[in-house]
Amino acid sequence: MQGAGNFILSRAGKKLKIGITYDLRDDYLKEGFGFEETAEFDLPDTIESIEKVILDNGYQADRIGNIKALARRLVSGNSWGLVFNIAEGMYGFGREAQVPALLEAYNIPYTFSDPLGHAVSLHKGITKQILRDLGIPTPDFAIVKSLQEIDKVKLPFPVFAKPVAEGTGKGITALSKITNRQNLQKVCKHLLKTFQQPVLIETYLLGREFTVGILGTGNDARALGVMEVILKPDAEKNAYSYENKEHYEKLVEYVLVNDDEAQKAMEISLMAWRGLDLKDAGRIDLRSNAYGVPHFMEVNSLAGLNPVRSDLPILCSKIGMSYHKLISAIIKSALKRAKK
Repeated sequence: MQGAGNFILSRAGKKLKIGITYDLRDDYLKEGFGFEETAEFDLPDTIESIEKVILDNGYQADRIGNIKALARRLVSGNSWGLVFNIAEGMYGFGREAQVPALLEAYNIPYTFSDPLGHAVSLHKGITKQILRDLGIPTPDFAIVKSLQEIDKVKLPFPVFAKPVAEGTGKGITALSKITNRQNLQKVCKHLLKTFQQPVLIETYLLGREFTVGILGTGNDARALGVMEVILKPDAEKNAYSYENKEHYEKLVEYVLVNDDEAQKAMEISLMAWRGLDLKDAGRIDLRSNAYGVPHFMEVNSLAGLNPVRSDLPILCSKIGMSYHKLISAIIKSALKRAKK
């Protein structure tokens, strides 16, 4: 029963205090980290927007910051009725799981998935292994951990290569689509050296690309809608890459779709969300094969929440769901879990 005691105490005679955990991009840039390294971290207007919704709902808001700030506050005896957690973390496969794990140690409820859900979802290879076993369509794949393993990859070309545990298109360029073994060696060598983690290699799918927004947990989870990602003529080719995401205004068109293929994408996304036991809200990316069958590509269990730039809020705006309603629904879902 995650945080039930804290939830009840926080509600007794005073406003619920909601802390906010996050990694502010500017803080890491000042420490000397690069723009791509910090691509998943938050802008100030994201924190301000979430805080405003919390206050508008009649709760208290308390900006905590990153995991180090959270640790200092916890050791000092601070507590919260709920923590709105969007901290991505910096190091390791468990980086998105660090804040939830620390909060669980203090029996404090939080938004979004638990440590297991975040850790599994961040490692794209493990995610795909689980979903493949559940019968959910996903491209054939291989995981390369060293230069010696590249020659063991037996997938037919073209293939697509990317770091196994990055988001926001990090490590993805037009060169990620690979048509021969020489380029496979070259791209994998670069990714292994640059990101210091395994490389996921998948069969390249030629069809449409979708992202599906999910809201809720378990049987309460529902697909909000499907947004097709269409690259404009000047976009970097072959992929929804880091460059295309950074400059989406001029390089990408987002189109709300609801045809049979999109409906199938929603069905697959809900199966994947429930199969991985993810919580509150997130986003699932899919791509169709040559026969128009959507395949799971990856899941973002900690989806970006910038009100202007992030895919999930963009999708919500297209279906008529305000940012206020999205954040409020996430809080409501987390509080419902906290009461169990």
